[in-house]
Amino acid sequence: MAAGKSIGAIVLLLVCGSILLGMNPTEAKVCFQVCYEAAYMTCPSSGSTHLPPSCNCCLAPEVGCSIYNSDGTKICTGTDTGTN
Repeated sequence: MAAGKSIGAIVLLLVCGSILLGMNPTEAKVCFQVCYEAAYMTCPSSGSTHLPPSCNCCLAPEVGCSIYNSDGTKICTGTDTGTN
């Protein structure tokens, strides 16, 4: 019984802390655990510069980043909703 109260208190503390920090626990970004074997990535902020690729577009550092194969074919483009 004591363990159940401890877990409940920890969950309550985490939820309250996220609210105080301005995070909404219902607005989480969910990304698939897929890692493409990509050659490079481009992002709007870097123009056509080839950057080291993220594992997938959901994990890209900004909206609009695209991940490419070594032959230049586009694998995906990241969106604010987390497209893989």
